[in-house]
Amino acid sequence: MLEIKQAFDRSDKARLQALLPQVRGHGLEPWAAYWDLRLRLWKVPASEVQAFFSRWAGTYQEDRLRNDWLLLLGQRREWTAFQNELAQFRMNDDPEVRCYALWVEHLRTPGAGSQRLAEELRRLWHSQRESDDGCKSAARHFFEDKQLPALEVWRKARLAMEANRPRALREATDIVAPEAGTHLSQISADPARFLRDKTLALSRQRKELVTLALIRLATQDPEAAAEQLGKKWGGQLTAEERNWVWGVIGKRAALRLDPQAAQYFAQVSRDGDLSDDLLGWKVRAALRAGTQPQWSQVLSATAAMSENAAREPTWVYWRAKALMETAAAAPAAASPAPSGVHAGPLSTAPGSTASATPPQRAQALVMLQSIASMRGFYEQLALEELGQRISLPGRPAPLTAAERESARQNPGLQRALQAIAIGLRSEGVREWNYSVSLHRPGGLPERELLAAAQLACERAVWDRCINTSERSRGEIDIEQRFPMPLRESVIKRSRDIGLDPAYVYGLIRQESRFIMDARSHVGASGLMQIMPATARETAKHIGLQGFSLSQLNDREVNITLGTAYLKRALNDFGGSMALAAAAYNAGPSRPRVWRNGPVLDGAIWAENVPFDETRDYVKKVLSNATIYAAVLTGQPQSLRERLGSIGPREASAPPVDSKMP
Repeated sequence: MLEIKQAFDRSDKARLQALLPQVRGHGLEPWAAYWDLRLRLWKVPASEVQAFFSRWAGTYQEDRLRNDWLLLLGQRREWTAFQNELAQFRMNDDPEVRCYALWVEHLRTPGAGSQRLAEELRRLWHSQRESDDGCKSAARHFFEDKQLPALEVWRKARLAMEANRPRALREATDIVAPEAGTHLSQISADPARFLRDKTLALSRQRKELVTLALIRLATQDPEAAAEQLGKKWGGQLTAEERNWVWGVIGKRAALRLDPQAAQYFAQVSRDGDLSDDLLGWKVRAALRAGTQPQWSQVLSATAAMSENAAREPTWVYWRAKALMETAAAAPAAASPAPSGVHAGPLSTAPGSTASATPPQRAQALVMLQSIASMRGFYEQLALEELGQRISLPGRPAPLTAAERESARQNPGLQRALQAIAIGLRSEGVREWNYSVSLHRPGGLPERELLAAAQLACERAVWDRCINTSERSRGEIDIEQRFPMPLRESVIKRSRDIGLDPAYVYGLIRQESRFIMDARSHVGASGLMQIMPATARETAKHIGLQGFSLSQLNDREVNITLGTAYLKRALNDFGGSMALAAAAYNAGPSRPRVWRNGPVLDGAIWAENVPFDETRDYVKKVLSNATIYAAVLTGQPQSLRERLGSIGPREASAPPVDSKMP
């Protein structure tokens, strides 16, 4: 099987077909058959594709090939065959296939539901980093049929310009202004010169080109873009264009933790003109603005978000906080709190009801209650705002023998585990995920999810154990979601060097999901995902004699080096778990800069981490650690206490550990 996969990766059709007879009857034969046909798909007759579907009916490989076949039919514009095959497609998770489907539906029933179709297409197209044939071509069709406004095409161009995606930029402008190509090259190369050389923006196209130039300049120098917009171009652009550019300038300043960011966002006259991404950065800038957050701006920005964005726990939490803070400042908030209720965080103690509080605080209470749980960072913070600490839920009823056996006999799960066991981890993970979430509409029911997760736990496939168990909503098995492999080694090593074992487990869960031989795309290895240079320097720092990089995947060595580095980071950052986690992920030099500025609530600081990956990482490590602490101690915990407050390094602190990689 491994040789066949290697032949597939090399597109060596002859070698692959020569090996096929050797895997007849093998448990992973569907993969070999898929790889064989996938290499030849563009030239095989439809009858051979249909024969594959029949031979491997109900498998992941059948639906995986159907996905590939639908893309090919869409590229060929074979709409009848596409529509017939689409009805059999179970995964339904490919954005390009969905764009083709929207195009076909509009062709078949023009006028019927066109606005709904165009809106869904807009969301798909705008969310793509690089557009593909399906979404790009469907966008052109909807634009030419006057169902997709020119503004939405220009907005796609703006998104591509800010993200420095020249191909996506050109594809968007080719739809609405094909003659603008030369200007785009000039703008991308030197936006300041383009803006300096132009004096007027009278036509729609010229206004949008100036908007693109200002966006490009903002990614390089937000202050220069603000000056150009304020002194030269603001009066010539439409209000919508002006607001969007101010939003980009504000975001780019916020990414630099520039205190001017909130002031740039304040220039936006209508928050509804901004994308959800820009609105999110407006919230972050408002939270970080000076000694006190600008809560009114948090309210304004979250109110303008799309329905989907507004439901995210991040924005539910911060909107609820803003409602509480602005209610506290309003005259109506002078009413005394119900007896026994703290005037700060809302409480669900007896007597604390919506009717006993001002309407704005009552609304905040409802919002916090809608997300409060132990599931994640903001869910845990919501619990604490409601006056509760984070405690463990009751265990679900034990799995029955029949439930366990059903999971063991699931053919998709069997193939997935077999693939992972022989080194085809990517294929195994994909088939596992399909089997638990996509094979049936809505995925496996709760009890079957727990049984599948338990099967993965028993095979020590910890990432599938965790991810599968996390899909259950009603029943929560903490031992599955927060396993503790190598418990004796991790706890002993952590305590020997003065580290909280819960913090270490929280970090490992996020770093590798306990995959012992995990290797990242940047070369980090093992349970604690240690980079080679970091491993060498840390081994030297702690006096680990005879260390070589070949030992990085040794569990004990990896734990020794990873915990030593984490302890070193924690010491360097004055015991701040949030800063040390950021250093572990992004290196120590960045959080040394990110901590500068006003002293911030730890949650506000974490939300303002400029790197998406590191921001998510810090939040997950600390929320993980909070749960692990509850598991290890048997006592309710506080995430807020772990976050603390974060500000500049104190003058009395020891010198920076300049040798720490």
